Amino acid sequence: MSGTMRHEVASAAEFGRVALLLGGDSAEREISVRTGEAVLGALRSRGVDVEPVDACGAELVEALRGGGYDRVFNALHGPGGEDGVVAGLLDILGLPYTGSCQSALALAMDKHVSKLVFVHAGLRTPGWRMVRDLPEAERSANDLGFPVGLKPNRQGSSIGISRVDEPSGVAAAFRLAARYDENVMVETWIEGAEYTASMLQGEMLPVIRILPPEGQFYDFHTKYESEETRYLCPSGLDRDQEVEINRMAELAISELNVSGWARVDLMRDRTRAYSVLEVNTVPGMTSHSLVPMAAARADISFDELCWRILETSFDRGGGAGGH
Repeated sequence: MSGTMRHEVASAAEFGRVALLLGGDSAEREISVRTGEAVLGALRSRGVDVEPVDACGAELVEALRGGGYDRVFNALHGPGGEDGVVAGLLDILGLPYTGSCQSALALAMDKHVSKLVFVHAGLRTPGWRMVRDLPEAERSANDLGFPVGLKPNRQGSSIGISRVDEPSGVAAAFRLAARYDENVMVETWIEGAEYTASMLQGEMLPVIRILPPEGQFYDFHTKYESEETRYLCPSGLDRDQEVEINRMAELAISELNVSGWARVDLMRDRTRAYSVLEVNTVPGMTSHSLVPMAAARADISFDELCWRILETSFDRGGGAGGH
């Protein structure tokens, strides 16, 4: 991925009437509402004619058909919005939308398939097994070796994830993950530093190091609620290490055909080797979110960031209609 891929828009009028999809029915509804409210304020401050649309149920189709919209800002997190389902609907309706196309969204949301793509591309990723019942989970955890993480295969915001340090903890972790997806991933737990690399319109933003409170991992609480989680940007890495992280992130993004904007989560283990965890195609835009932090370090204000994400609705990766 080299050079800018920006379709620059000079006037708010060029966007026309914008539907901002937020909320929805997934377990990440609360975070999507926070993201949507922040984006709504930013775009309106720049003069964009944008209206929030809660993407719940069958009413969504009529709301989109009857709203006179020219394009869509997708602020939906989790299943339904981030997995390509809504994108497929928007393609049918001929409404261009922000971010990646339907197939890329579906690919990136599936952690198992994404990891297969990473391995094929030569990217290091933690070892894993896919399971559907408790005996399989127990066998897989023993095979991989403790500690392991158990998480739903198609879920975000660290919802349903648990760290398990011994066999007695597998059952509770499996039950929690299975509440959100019948397919559960058992994954080797990497002890080390966590980083995230963000992409905006083909350009990589500064890398961020994530430092959860001591003794905790980066779960839903430390991600969205804790005031003790620290973020380092600049990351504290030397130039060569930042280049390596961005190289891996760019390759992961490219291999999944993700476009427009994205965030890639990585870990560095005790041998200082980096592993790709996953690619987020609709990253959060809340007060605790990482893409706005990285953008700010690159002298891109939150309002400008939201404007530039909306610009991606003109890209080929952003829908079939209106291009």
